[in-house]
Amino acid sequence: MADAKRTPEHGPFRAEQLREGDRYELSKGHAIYCAPSGGRHGGANAIGALVLGSDPKVTEVGIDVGYSPASDELRSPDVSVGNVPNAPGWVAGAPALALEYADRGTDEGELQEKIASLLTAGTRWVWVVRLVGVRRVEVYEQGQPPRVRADGEQLEAPDVLANPVPVAALFDRDAALDASLRNMVQRQGFASLPDALARSREQGVEEGIEKGIEKGIEKGIETGEALAMRRSIETLCATFEIDVDDARRAALRDASVVELRALFDAILRDRAWPR
Repeated sequence: MADAKRTPEHGPFRAEQLREGDRYELSKGHAIYCAPSGGRHGGANAIGALVLGSDPKVTEVGIDVGYSPASDELRSPDVSVGNVPNAPGWVAGAPALALEYADRGTDEGELQEKIASLLTAGTRWVWVVRLVGVRRVEVYEQGQPPRVRADGEQLEAPDVLANPVPVAALFDRDAALDASLRNMVQRQGFASLPDALARSREQGVEEGIEKGIEKGIEKGIETGEALAMRRSIETLCATFEIDVDDARRAALRDASVVELRALFDAILRDRAWPR
């Protein structure tokens, strides 16, 4: 499909004529070519999807999902939150939150048309992350004038996201990992990582003390500390989505308190099971 000349009139193309993988969006029937992403842009998309998709309230997130609110419209945000069904084909309507990364070569007029199209179709917020120049995120919201959030500030999407998103987390991988870690801990039912670890230790110590009544206080304290460390390690593994298979469970069961402490420190540092 060749690029259609942009005119005020409706163009000839329809969403049904496009297939998944075609590098085109549609605006009132006019085809808009979407070039492949560069390394910076593509990496940023993955960072944004990680941060937004891990939020405790989010159940649906997608990258480059095509939305067709009308037969002559097709829009594909870099990252979409909400209304991402597990089904083939274009999605009717629009996402609740759309994230767009604007890098070198972004056509500003086409970007503004895309924002307007998404908001008209039902998107509540469009966040435009500017990868060129001073770090900033432009916030477009239904019925509100655009506003800017600078590095050091936070973004909010009430009823769509449970947690505010630091602007830095949409640029930096480390900041994104920190934000996603907070989100994943909350998905496990804890307020924060320290809370998760404290509750795991408390539970382990209580179980150890009960066993200590039968085996002796000194042995019970040692057993309780070992149980606390095992539970803390299991919590870290669940948070970092590290698989604990039978071999690793056996290693946890047989390890001494000193070995468990070393294992806990290694997992917390590397966010992976030691090789």
